[in-house]
Amino acid sequence: MPHMTTHSEIIRRLRDELGDSLVIMGHHYQSDSVIQHVDLKGDSLELARKVESVHAEHIVFCGVYFMGESAALLAREGQNVYLPEPDANCVMSQMAPAARVDRVLTSLAASGRTIVPLTYVNSSVGVKAVCGKHGGSVCTSANAETMMHWAMDRGDAVLFIPDKNLARNTANRLGIAQSDWHMLDIRKDGSSVDLEAANKGKLLLWPGLCAIHARFNLRQIQTARDTHPGITVVVHPECSPEVVAQADAAGSTSFIINYVRQAPEGAAIAIGTEINLVERLAKEYAGRKTIVPLLESSCSHMASVTEDKLSITLQEVRNGTADPVRIPIGFTEHARAALERMLKACA
Repeated sequence: MPHMTTHSEIIRRLRDELGDSLVIMGHHYQSDSVIQHVDLKGDSLELARKVESVHAEHIVFCGVYFMGESAALLAREGQNVYLPEPDANCVMSQMAPAARVDRVLTSLAASGRTIVPLTYVNSSVGVKAVCGKHGGSVCTSANAETMMHWAMDRGDAVLFIPDKNLARNTANRLGIAQSDWHMLDIRKDGSSVDLEAANKGKLLLWPGLCAIHARFNLRQIQTARDTHPGITVVVHPECSPEVVAQADAAGSTSFIINYVRQAPEGAAIAIGTEINLVERLAKEYAGRKTIVPLLESSCSHMASVTEDKLSITLQEVRNGTADPVRIPIGFTEHARAALERMLKACA
């Protein structure tokens, strides 16, 4: 029976052919079948920082679309970024359309107060450009405290987009009183905002959230503690403030990885984040540490990037037919400024 060439074999062969002209980047939430082929993996902040050190002509980014956009913004002249699945979206980023964000910011600024927008990296290039245009920046879950502090120092109030949970958890860590928060009503294309109430707030919250992390709840934490006495619970700060308050620790994907790494042999840890990362950690520490998910919560958009799509993209890169990520005209300057402000503030 003739040997059927696997996607893995095709990818390995194409990587050999493309050599130093290719770098494959991937987010921690990618499946093992994809992550095995990645040269550089990390969370959003790590990957943004790594783009600068990449000299390869071709960057293939295994992640959702906004990650590819960020890489394209930070890439050098002559470098191209490709997404194996250009339609890999993000529900949270879709909760903040750029035109609505711009309209809300403009109406908030009409009071004469300086409103500094801070967008989570999980947002479109359009939203990043709006934030850049209004003097704001970008943050990731790893540097949200640093960047919220940065934004607070530059104006009368901060508008945090689009994740209300990351915003509230960060505000709690910085000691910003809840009486200084105001959740915006963004309905009717942004015309429902209560400007009088917003003008009293120091932290204005966009009402978006991550569908993956919104699934974690207090009952799951209690069940984990009942099932594994002595277990510690670590969650991502996209979870609700109630869940974060009941957990033993909360932090970015890289924080969670380091938390597990530094835990003593024999430790039991329940993790509240995307299941691909939890299962990878469970395999890595099998027999030494017990790693369990609070819930098997998976991101269908991250999962839409597959080994066969990576294989097809690499074939197109080699053949010169791959479509690079293109930033719409008018967005590049302001969106890059927003990203570069973050990288400078966190250098």
